[in-house]
Order: sequence, then structure tokens, then C-alpha cells
Amino acid sequence: MKRQLHLNLFFHSRGHHEASWRHPDTSPYALTDIRYYQDLAQRAEAAKFDSVFLADQLALGEDVAQAARTWLEPITVLAALAVSTRHIGLIATASTTYTEPFNLARQFASIDHISNGRAAWNIVTSWLATAARNFGGAGQVTHDDRYARGEEFMAVVKALWDSWAADAVLDDRASGLYADSGGIQPIDHRGDFYRVAGPLNMPRCPQGRPVLVQAGSSDTGRRFAARHADAVFTAHMEKATAQEFYADLKSLARAEGRDPGHVLILPGLSPMIAATAAEAQRLAREVNELTDAEVGRKRLSNRFGGHDFSDLPLDRPLRPEDFPDPATVQAARSRTEVILNLVRRDQPTLRQLLGYLAGARGHYVIAGTPEQIADLMADWFNDGAADGFNVMPPLFPQQLETFAGEVIPILQRRGLFRTEYEGTTLREHYGLDWPQSRFDAAVWASAAPGR
Repeated sequence: MKRQLHLNLFFHSRGHHEASWRHPDTSPYALTDIRYYQDLAQRAEAAKFDSVFLADQLALGEDVAQAARTWLEPITVLAALAVSTRHIGLIATASTTYTEPFNLARQFASIDHISNGRAAWNIVTSWLATAARNFGGAGQVTHDDRYARGEEFMAVVKALWDSWAADAVLDDRASGLYADSGGIQPIDHRGDFYRVAGPLNMPRCPQGRPVLVQAGSSDTGRRFAARHADAVFTAHMEKATAQEFYADLKSLARAEGRDPGHVLILPGLSPMIAATAAEAQRLAREVNELTDAEVGRKRLSNRFGGHDFSDLPLDRPLRPEDFPDPATVQAARSRTEVILNLVRRDQPTLRQLLGYLAGARGHYVIAGTPEQIADLMADWFNDGAADGFNVMPPLFPQQLETFAGEVIPILQRRGLFRTEYEGTTLREHYGLDWPQSRFDAAVWASAAPGR
């Protein structure tokens, strides 16, 4: 079968531009109104996207007065989306740092059952210092400790999801036997961070396990993704770094004994689209004029673990020495490296850097025609930079509708994107194998939907 693009729609505020909430063309719904998320998910499903994705943050941003980034708890939102859509995959973020594995395994297994096999977990190892203060922590958890805890967390949740055989539920009313107890096994995990007896108090998921997504791009994050992730969200401001990341992660996955084709790499893409390039540029300038430089400065500080950028002038070209060494940052280290690469390459002023980051926080931003956007996507896809894209429209729903109505038909005509869903689960949309467990692999193969 010909390789095709995978497209995920990333929900964020009223769009991925930080000033989107102020723009007159964005949704009138409150960001706490579930109809807003249901409407976006239904639009994405009509366009045949593989999946939709909700990020999360475990503390209120200091710039809340000028930045509309509050959102509903994402796993709860997935439950509402599961019953208002039929085909599209549903991805929510949850932290290994501030969540217990038994609870998380139950939550995502529940979403997988409710949605008939469309759930996915975006795995994060939370880095915000303010989040630590909300969970009883005396200070920020170090980068290495977050990943050490994350590795054990993954071992526990996978064991819990695998603690039921696919055919353990008999539901035999005549005999009075509901489940085969031989197909339900404890996990008896005793590690450095967790002690979990198991088994999970819920039958095996329709997908075997939820699909696993991850977004770390540091060296530790890449190795974590190579071991665990089915799909990887990543941020690149140029094709060359995307190609390097793509080749490296596929190689790491192969070294882990995995099929590199089953580790999908989806860079973020935030396109402003119009009938002409000039009109697209005008729209981009229009929304940029709504931004607040001091909001961007605060966000940049958070990206660098609270570093004080208040003395940097807005209109002097930046130097790498203006930033702390990424190796000393206990926050999202991969994103700090993306920002520093941009500074080294282009030497922007602080005002220019903040304007660029306002568009999509370090992901690839472009303004152009539908044909130009489709050309860029095809180029990255065919030239070893992407298996698809994490689509991040700057304005919701206007730019989503333009992408769906103008760009996707071009990709379909080129044979690069589906015209109809061929499966019912997210694993099938992504072309992934069903996971094996401690039980007979042949049982899983015969029980998996569509197999």
C-alpha cells in the first residue's frame, strides 16, 4: 500500500497564535464550553484527519490576564468527544510526574472502551516549576529524575493494560460465569517509585493498549520515544533539523528492536492560508499586531526555567550568550535548543523572536497559498523529514476550515492523503500493529478488530 500522510489536529486556545483569542474571526464559544471542542473535532473528522490532540498544563500561567490558554482537563474532554464523533482518534496529555499509573491506566482504558478503540495518551514528564508547587513538591523535578520516573511508570501502565487476556470476559448468562479468572493476572510491580499489585479492574482495551504519543526531543527524550512511542510530536523551524531528527529517531527505534515504520514522526505545522501569498502575509501581520511583547517575554522565561530576560532590549539582535545553557535548564530542554538554533542562524531581535514564537511556540510557521502549503508538506514527507504533521491552525475555526477545504483536497488529488477512513481504530488509521501481551499472541491477533 502506498505510504500516505498522517494528520493530527492540535487544539489550542482559539488558535495557535497567542493573540488568536482576540481576533474577530475566531470562535465565539468560551474555552470552557464543550461545544467548542466538539465542533472542532467534528470538522476534523469530516476532513478525515487521523486524530485530534489536547495538550495540558498543571499550573496557571503568570500571563493569564493577557493570554487565553486556559482549557478543560483533557482526559475528561476526550470522553465528550468520544460520544460526539465516530472515527477520529482522540489524544490527551497526562503527566508521569504527577499522576499515579493505576489511575491513568484506568482512565485511558475507559476512553478506549467508550470510543471503541480511538484513544491515545500523549506522555509528558512535567517540567513547570509552578506545577511542582501544586502537587506538594518542594521544587522542580530534574530532567533526569523525570525520565527515570517516566520509564518505571511506562512499565507499570503497560503491565496493567496487559493484565487481562482479550477473551477473559465470557459474559455467559446461562452458566453464570462472567470472566475467566485464568485470563486475569496481577502484575506485582515493586520498583524505585511505584508499588502496584494489579491487575487492572477493567477488561483489555479494544486496541490492546491505547496508542502512545510522545514529544520530547532531547537526547533522553528521543531514547524514551524510541522505546515507547507509536507517534512523536516534534518542533522544527527548518527542514534540515527535521530530517536530522527523523533519521536519528528511526535509527534509535531500530536499535530498540522496533519497526521504524511504526514510530510515526509528526512535526508541528502552523499555516496561515489565503488565496494569494500577499493575502496570507496580510492576515499574518494582522494577527501579529494583536500580540503583547511582555506576554511573550514571560513565556520565553518559562521556557528557560524562569530565567530573567527583563533586561534584554526588544530591538537589539540576539546572541546565544543572552540565554542560559540548555544543559542547565530543567524545563522543556528540547524547545530551548530549537530557540537557540534559530538565534544562531538568524540573529533576530527579541521583538522578532517573540513575534515568531507567538505564532506557534517554536513550531514551523508559514503564510501562503493552499498550493504552497501542500507543496511544503509533500516535500517534507517525501524527503525524510516527516510521516505527517501535527497541524496547528493559527485561528480556529477559520484557518482549520481553509486547510480542510483547500489544502487537503490537493493532497488527496496527489494520492498523499485518504479520502475515506478505512479502519475504525486509531491504530488502524496510523497503520500500527496490535500490541502483544503476556497472554497468547495468537489470541490477540484473532481478537483485534479488523484482523
